[in-house]
Amino acid sequence: MAAEIHSRPQTARPILLNKIEGHSDTVNKAVLIPKEDGVITVSEDRTIRVWLKRDSGQYWPSIYHTVSSPCSCMSYHHDSRRIFIGQDNGAVVEFLISEDFNKMNHVKTYPAHQNRVSDMVFSLESEWVVSTGHDKSVSWMCTQSGSMLGRHYFTAWASCLQYDHETQHAFVGDYSGQITLLKLERQTYSTITTLKGHEGSIGTLWWDPVQRLLFSGASDHSVIMWDIGGRKGRTLLLQGHHERVQALRYLQLTRQLLSCSADGGIAVWNMDAQREEAPQWLDSDSCQKCEQPFFWNIKQMWDTKTLGLRQHHCRKCGQAVCGKCSSKRSTYPIMGFEFPVRVCDACFDTIKEEDRTALATFHEGKHNIAHMDMDPSRGLMVTCGSDRIVKVNNSSLKPAYSCMYSGCVGCTLNTLKLIKPLPFC
Repeated sequence: MAAEIHSRPQTARPILLNKIEGHSDTVNKAVLIPKEDGVITVSEDRTIRVWLKRDSGQYWPSIYHTVSSPCSCMSYHHDSRRIFIGQDNGAVVEFLISEDFNKMNHVKTYPAHQNRVSDMVFSLESEWVVSTGHDKSVSWMCTQSGSMLGRHYFTAWASCLQYDHETQHAFVGDYSGQITLLKLERQTYSTITTLKGHEGSIGTLWWDPVQRLLFSGASDHSVIMWDIGGRKGRTLLLQGHHERVQALRYLQLTRQLLSCSADGGIAVWNMDAQREEAPQWLDSDSCQKCEQPFFWNIKQMWDTKTLGLRQHHCRKCGQAVCGKCSSKRSTYPIMGFEFPVRVCDACFDTIKEEDRTALATFHEGKHNIAHMDMDPSRGLMVTCGSDRIVKVNNSSLKPAYSCMYSGCVGCTLNTLKLIKPLPFC
């Protein structure tokens, strides 16, 4: 009898492995050191710290370096051991970390911005540092000469950044809720497009260069997936958080998206499932179900001698409806609605029970999460935030494939894609 292989993604909650304490102010970023039991943190307390795991199982700082201004962001390149620190005064400082992670030497200081640096990326391929700041700009600088190559200004604070190293495209999110795609050149740039979909400021971006997908999280509590590679303007809306989304990570091999919010919520979205785009909301002067006027439709109110009604929208069909015609609530995970949302009565009757099956799992990080980093190969996740605590968790998100053959006592394969069934275990 052949063994039947079923994909069973692990959805167990993150398990706390270590808690790193010692900062006196908000920890703005924490990253895991690849191939090392270590974490690098930067904080509002003006410190850069490298924490290594000791024989006792606890993390202790092997590097404790203080700079002149609060540290707002960081970009670490492990192969070259170069680390770039963005500061509240607008400067970007480059350091070189020793091989034993016990010493850090200053290399250059870049006058990147006139105000707080909000995000940055170092590209070894082009030897550029690309950064965004609260001076409403994105800048790119040459790390060889230390000179400014270009700058572009926005109408709002530039809050977050992602960069495609191969094509030199930059995605910049801002406080107005827009995402701007720029093509950067050595002495010039061009604006490709502007993505609009969020109703709040963009808090975080994640770019997957393999599938060419862009993910954005915002203060409107939502996540949007933008299919850049498809070139058809396809977007998927994901709603499951109750606070602003501040961290994202897409695991390309397992087709899972992790999102973290300010209230400590951690969502794991199954992006391998068939999903539908949420419809555009329609405009109308009267309910598109019962034809009763909305409160601004004075002419129809006068003609029918009725009071105007408040306008709502069905999340499934997008039609403008009144409260009476949309009295039902339902989850609809296919469109990304993981908690009950308003749907019109007609659409509610079309939603089957299997349509309500959740396509995401939700967990509690138990602290404010301002930033998150992952090492999928080791199943590790680190989170940090305004409570000054850094948590190292076992993410439990490694892909597992289990054999359903009745004679197997427990077969787990470390294969990401297994198409042919096994003849035996």
